[in-house]
Amino acid sequence: MQMRLVGLSDEQRLLVETTREFVDDVVRSWIREHRDDEWLAPPEERVPWQLVRAADEIGLRTLAIPERWGGVELEQPAQTLALVAEEISRGDVGLADILTQVWKVSVLLGACAPEHLQAEWFPRIVADPAFVLAHALTEPRGASDRWLPYNVPEAAMETRAVQVGDEWVINGRKQFISNGFDAKLYVVYANTDPTAGVLDGTSSFLVPRDTPGFEIGRVHEKVGARLMNNAELAFDDCRVPADHLLVENEALKKAAVYFRAGKILVAAKNLGTGVAAFEETSRYVQEHVQGGRVLIQHQIVAAHVADMAIEVEAARAFVRYAARALDEQTADADALCLMAKVHTAELVFDVARRAVELHGGSGAMRDAGVEKHLRDATIGFHTDGTNDIHRFKIAKALFPEKAGTYAGANGAGARSRSTEAVSAVVG
Repeated sequence: MQMRLVGLSDEQRLLVETTREFVDDVVRSWIREHRDDEWLAPPEERVPWQLVRAADEIGLRTLAIPERWGGVELEQPAQTLALVAEEISRGDVGLADILTQVWKVSVLLGACAPEHLQAEWFPRIVADPAFVLAHALTEPRGASDRWLPYNVPEAAMETRAVQVGDEWVINGRKQFISNGFDAKLYVVYANTDPTAGVLDGTSSFLVPRDTPGFEIGRVHEKVGARLMNNAELAFDDCRVPADHLLVENEALKKAAVYFRAGKILVAAKNLGTGVAAFEETSRYVQEHVQGGRVLIQHQIVAAHVADMAIEVEAARAFVRYAARALDEQTADADALCLMAKVHTAELVFDVARRAVELHGGSGAMRDAGVEKHLRDATIGFHTDGTNDIHRFKIAKALFPEKAGTYAGANGAGARSRSTEAVSAVVG
């Protein structure tokens, strides 16, 4: 079910058509030929670098890098990146994860990194077609629940950073980090003020891969989106120059530019998974015969296929609506970004479930390949925060003065903080 190109700018139409051709001619054939790699290849051989380099050749890897550093100045960036992410995910959501992480971190660096760091790193990112980025936030204790937000010292990052002379010394652990095993540059979050709440005592740092004291741990063997490696990270007296500090103490507030765009891109990736599941199922039910007739001629099959089409189009409409709100910075953009992520995760999971069912017994077998979409759809419930945590944040965005704080001992409210502080991290 191809997206309609009506209403798109010339730039957007060209990007969509270019990405669609890339997915149909390059990505899908590679995925078919390497179907077993996501399960059998070790982490160091699992990432489809051939596809990452091919995406770089047509300008997709560096889409979100500022134009002055060799990127592209996009019209309506949230909407444009969502369109491209949907198409890439139609080929493989793991590949989309790799590329969208580069986009999101590039946006963050463009907004927060001082000039000398941008001048040092953006040209290197552009020059190396295999250069990917990572955003190191999640820790073994506490992840999505930190985004409610509960702005007290008890909710602070366990990873700590202390300034010693002209260096920052970082100690702690991170987990579930997208591109964590393969990135060459990391944005790392750490507590720098133990007396403050998580919104007021968390700083961010730029940490190159080969920094002494920084080690990459095991890869998380997740159920879906397996061509992108999530990994654990360890910081043991990891020392970075003082000028590698990105944002001091208010990093989570300043990172809203990353979080809001992230929800839209997760929603778009969910959507692409649903489109792929629908397209494969559509072909199957029109070609496979059961009970003396083509499957689509059975009423129950036709009804399921119709429901899948409705769910895909509903998800697509919501993604575009929320992305437009983000581009236009409307008052409800934060809530809509969160809603789009939740909505698409649940609708697309249902689409993938129906796809497996309509393939009959073979749908549960790896040989048919459709089970991959159900596995990939499962990841959407947890990426960039769980759906239930997002629901709490949506309620807080809609009713900031009346909604609960949803954190604290015995349901007690968090320490007093401004509505502006809540809004800063709600996306």
